[in-house]
Amino acid sequence: MTTLVAPVADLLVRQRAYWNTGATHSLEFRLAQLKALREAILTYQADIIDAARQDLGRPEFEACFEIGTIGELDYVIKHLPRWVKHRKVSLSLSQKPGSAWVQPEPLGVVLIIGPWNYPFQLIISPLMGAIAAGNCAILKPSELAPATSKVLARLVEATFDPAHVALVEGGVDTAQALLAERFDHVLFTGGERVGKLVMQAAAQHLTPVTLELGGKSPCIVDVDVNVEVAARRIVWGKFLNAGQTCIAPDYLLVDERVKAELVTALQQRIVECYGENPAENPDLSRVLNDCQFDRLVGLLNQGNILAGGEHDRSDRYIAPTLIDSVSWDDPIMQEEIFGPILPILTYRSLDEAIATLRQRPKPLALYLFSRDRQVQTQVLDRTTAGSVCINDVILQVAVWNLPFGGVGSSGIGRYHGQHSFDTFSNLKSVLKKPFWMDVDWRYPPYEGKVKQFRKLIGLS
Repeated sequence: MTTLVAPVADLLVRQRAYWNTGATHSLEFRLAQLKALREAILTYQADIIDAARQDLGRPEFEACFEIGTIGELDYVIKHLPRWVKHRKVSLSLSQKPGSAWVQPEPLGVVLIIGPWNYPFQLIISPLMGAIAAGNCAILKPSELAPATSKVLARLVEATFDPAHVALVEGGVDTAQALLAERFDHVLFTGGERVGKLVMQAAAQHLTPVTLELGGKSPCIVDVDVNVEVAARRIVWGKFLNAGQTCIAPDYLLVDERVKAELVTALQQRIVECYGENPAENPDLSRVLNDCQFDRLVGLLNQGNILAGGEHDRSDRYIAPTLIDSVSWDDPIMQEEIFGPILPILTYRSLDEAIATLRQRPKPLALYLFSRDRQVQTQVLDRTTAGSVCINDVILQVAVWNLPFGGVGSSGIGRYHGQHSFDTFSNLKSVLKKPFWMDVDWRYPPYEGKVKQFRKLIGLS
């Protein structure tokens, strides 16, 4: 197991010395490391799936999402030779002759802190971006998913030179010790409260951060919709991993004319997916721990339960639950739910729904179910979210050339695919001028040159 034998500062010194040798900079090295990571994921896939079962009670199908990140890895390996190239830019007439380009270069040593809800995927996905960009990396997985943390430790130790990539296990004290050091970039995935602490610590060194947080992601359901398909997709996206997904639909905002039909379809779909007694269904994940369980059960004491509501603390089980008759001021609407509970609110007009959303913090994701293109355009143009998915849920996160991230309190920065490469790179601007032409218009004395200069820069 990879553990922090030396103090954090010593590990950083070792990685920075290795990075300074230039060993991580070549395309050949980066590709070799990415391919080694791919092979390691395949080698450890059974252990990864078993760890997800231990940590979150996840069925094998959902646990496979953890190793599904190999699809992004293949995308990165395929496109990296193009990403590392200089990106030429055009010059204005006033800058000619000359040439200009953007030259990606590694940042140095980066820190990646992962969450517990997708504890393997959300360490490995940013790691591939850090490696692709030519950096060294220190990984800190969540201590709340201990089985996955141990698998990650074994995988990293078997795959990488710790001077290049190292993993540090531990709790809050370990995270604080890491954040007290100077890194060249920090990527954190987790909640808003801890995200603020990460940003505060990074600010002491002026370290740039990428914060992948959460929030209450709304799901709007218009009247012009295929109710059966919408219900199938909403139930899947909400109750996947027992609702412990940062981009899960947090609540439904439904046109009141279609609410009754949609509720019936949702109730039927829950039974079709999880049976009459979901507690006995092997396809439903469990809540992480007793603390999360108690918090979620506390949210059940409001509104009117339309389906589910049953729970068992000894098994950390909460049934897929639908609730209506809640208000925007109720506790369930004041925090991200992050569990298998779906509130249903209604609206009378789309303008009313949009106005309500604009008064609330900007979410990590927004979902809209509607066949009406005018409705789609109106929602896209008048709301803000990190990502939007129309007539489906969750799947936008697996389009590798779409940037993933939040806005406002739901996050800072973007990653996935080339966006990960760019996040972990310094996109250095370069201008190159020849000696063979040197007009004296810009040099003193300036007498008689003002009119010429104003014309050159576009002023009358």
